[in-house]
Amino acid sequence: MTEVVFGRGSGHEQVVFCQDAQTGLKAIIAIYSTALGPALGGTRFYPYQAESEALDDVLALAKGMAYKNALAGLDLGGGKAVIIGDPETTKTEALLRAYGRFVQSLGGRYITACDVGTYVADMDVVARETRFVTGRSAANGGAGDSSVLTAFGVFQGMRACAEHRWGTPDLAGRRVGVAGVGKVGRILVGHLLDAGAEVVVCDVSAAAIERTLAAHPEVTVVDDVIGQQLDIFAPCALGGVLTDQTVPRLRAEIVCGAANNQLAHPDIDKLLSERGVLYAPDYLVNAGGVIQVSDELHGFDFERAKQRASSIFDTTKAVFALAGAEGVPPATAADRLAERRMSEVGRLRSILLP
Repeated sequence: MTEVVFGRGSGHEQVVFCQDAQTGLKAIIAIYSTALGPALGGTRFYPYQAESEALDDVLALAKGMAYKNALAGLDLGGGKAVIIGDPETTKTEALLRAYGRFVQSLGGRYITACDVGTYVADMDVVARETRFVTGRSAANGGAGDSSVLTAFGVFQGMRACAEHRWGTPDLAGRRVGVAGVGKVGRILVGHLLDAGAEVVVCDVSAAAIERTLAAHPEVTVVDDVIGQQLDIFAPCALGGVLTDQTVPRLRAEIVCGAANNQLAHPDIDKLLSERGVLYAPDYLVNAGGVIQVSDELHGFDFERAKQRASSIFDTTKAVFALAGAEGVPPATAADRLAERRMSEVGRLRSILLP
């Protein structure tokens, strides 16, 4: 395990490179902040083309988790991990257990969970080598699939967006485009249809589309959601979808989705505001999953976790209110609220206890 210390511009507390040649494990664990508590964030298993690409991703994701956990009111810091490789071909029990030992070696500064390419069954394997893991199966005392409350939280965020833009949280009759119908997107589609919305979907995976149509045959499948005439655009695949090129093509009044790091660069939130598009910051509305898995740390209770995830509705409204009061885009307002909590509450750790 190699520890890397970054310059003043990074802001990350710790970044470690983990490698085990025999199992083929190549992973990076990034801890952005432990001001509020141990850094909680999932493990992404993805076939990055280069180590530098993986590093850029994990650094951005770790920072996002710190802000997400702070804004969700959790006493947890933010971190993330990536395993470099194709999970369909390189994932093995030995590799996951080797990874678990690296997590354990950090002594609880980082607590892992599921993300893209990792599942509940994987966390059960990782947990055989470390106690610092959440998102385990119910049979092993865990919360199960965190996609359930991630989708629920995004749905609550959409309702808050609708109330802010149209005066009512009712989504009946609204046309919503969901880009990415994997673990979270497919569940979100169900919530939207139950609310009476018209749903349009797209995904690069034919299998994901087939599973969605099997469960919800009434949805419309298109090649490109972002160019559709919509009320709400919901990015639910990988990040970076909102760029200088895609935003001008956007034909929706609201952007609210589950994908992490949706903005290609920070100035995109200003571009959205200039075009009159209401943007719900991703780490604000997709916090339901981390709320779900963090509840495992206290003995998991689904109804308690769901009740806490429902507060995303009120937090989203608070972000929009601050944005209006201070004349800044919602992403800036969300950052300010998260940074304020990390600073004010995190400062209390300087008060020494016996």
